Amino acid sequence: MKVLFLTYHGFDDASGITKKMLAQIKGLRQNGHEVHVCTYDLTHSGDCCRFVDNAIIKNYGRGKIGAIRQRMGYGCIYDYCLSHQIEFVYVRHFMNANPFLVRLFRRLKQAGICCVMEVPTYPYDQEFHFLPFKHKVSLFFDKLFRRQLSAQMEAIVTFSDEKSIFGQRTISISNGIDLDKLPLHEPVDCSKEVHLIGVAEVHPWHGFDRLIRGIGEYYKAGHSKPVFFHIVGFVWPSEMEGTNHVPGFAPLIREYGIEKNIIFHGQLFGERLDEVFSKASFAIGSLGRHRSGITHIKTLKNREYAGRGIPFVYSECDSDFDGQSYVVKAVPDESPIDIKSIVEFIEHCDIQPKTIRSSVEKLSWKYQMQAILDKCKELGCLN
Repeated sequence: MKVLFLTYHGFDDASGITKKMLAQIKGLRQNGHEVHVCTYDLTHSGDCCRFVDNAIIKNYGRGKIGAIRQRMGYGCIYDYCLSHQIEFVYVRHFMNANPFLVRLFRRLKQAGICCVMEVPTYPYDQEFHFLPFKHKVSLFFDKLFRRQLSAQMEAIVTFSDEKSIFGQRTISISNGIDLDKLPLHEPVDCSKEVHLIGVAEVHPWHGFDRLIRGIGEYYKAGHSKPVFFHIVGFVWPSEMEGTNHVPGFAPLIREYGIEKNIIFHGQLFGERLDEVFSKASFAIGSLGRHRSGITHIKTLKNREYAGRGIPFVYSECDSDFDGQSYVVKAVPDESPIDIKSIVEFIEHCDIQPKTIRSSVEKLSWKYQMQAILDKCKELGCLN
């Protein structure tokens, strides 16, 4: 089957989102499908262009005019789908619903092309409380048109347990992993010190401030075993200094005098990321999803940690991991994370990395992406 994988931005080697999308594409191809990839990005000369398989299918020009044109000009995608006999379009929602996108997918639907839209996080409105005003403007327009856009889809792909999103039926799957890209973790000696790792483009819903405060309270209570928290990924200035919504990392670090215990690595990938993992004995998932009104979600990060074979903590409900012996569940509130209990868990955890990894083999993207196509066949929108 001929598939178009559509995203509204380009790829970035350091981005977890990029890694996920490339793994999804790989999963579709592993199932024998012919997959073409449509992206939007700037050329080296600054032209705003839409690409398919790295070939330009539309040049919108430069600057703000080009950026505006690309938000209105989706005819090139429709033309490509028809001329290349695309049967299935998989699109990743970018909170960018508008009347021009509605028209594109209405035309694709009328042409008999099956389209589904992945909504990576739901609900997501509250996440915009933490973002600058220009993003809130984007959300305003998205709210106006997202139900109309969803109506043109055959289904919404979700990693939640929601049965309906924006009035459209859902296909619920788990976030998948590409085990080929995840080296198996080696056990780490934690008898003298403990190293924790959190990998994310850090936002308030990751709740890393709870972990930092927890380390501060751990030392304040008189515990002596050194605990280090390695944060890998881009950290927004608002996260460092704090906002009206969440406390900042820097003030907390200063308050408790734990400057040496919190290590910021910035964005890492490949061998450099693996090197930081090699020091760690425990990983940190999301600790603040309640801040954005989310209770049930199947995050990619939890699966990547399990794929590496490292135990981890999170606070949301995740049916793939709730109850697993290598998981610590944190309370979904604003309390500091209990570092003493995590240290004790690590000291007594004898689960081997390969055992953790084997528990998520069913979560490969090959399996998850084919499950979407199989469901579409069940619904009668694919042959």
